[in-house]
Amino acid sequence: MTLTEGRVTLRPLRVRDEQAWSEIRRNAPGWFQPWDATRPRESKEPLLNFAQMVRKYQARAKAGTMLPWGVHYASASGGRPVFVGQVTVSGITSGSASWGMIGYWIGPRWAGQGIIPLAVAMACDHCFQTVGLHRLEIAIRPENSNSLAVARKLGFRHEGRRQRYMHVDGDWRDHEMFALHCEEVPDGLVRRLVR
Repeated sequence: MTLTEGRVTLRPLRVRDEQAWSEIRRNAPGWFQPWDATRPRESKEPLLNFAQMVRKYQARAKAGTMLPWGVHYASASGGRPVFVGQVTVSGITSGSASWGMIGYWIGPRWAGQGIIPLAVAMACDHCFQTVGLHRLEIAIRPENSNSLAVARKLGFRHEGRRQRYMHVDGDWRDHEMFALHCEEVPDGLVRRLVR
């Protein structure tokens, strides 16, 4: 599912995004390293190259447990949209739980322009209005002020801290948990954000 709102487009992550994806991350390692998930030494899961990761994500998308999008942005001059980041809804659970977890990143060149808040809002609206989820969560390291600002701007509720919640930057790290229910944005999160 491809979604477009103004100059922001969410398109399913594809193998051909590798060059742009890798270039952004290679050119700004300090921007990403403190927040990137890592594997604990005891992990049995193999390391994946980009193509393997995309195929794994695509399989999960087909199974209905993940929505992996590349974020594309068209400049004001009307140029072709370029890959600038990623929004992924993972751990999608249906039935009585009906929830998912949102993760996101953007290259530093495009940060602070409102692209990621809009992209996350678009993903939320799709999950609430089309997929039928009831709850979305965001887990953020307490030191990640940029990511915290996105969650707060979008009106996600702070629900507390989870101790040693996820392996990030080489160790088990605490995360602040934020959540939003579909009833909190009956007219859609994009609409609320634009207002």
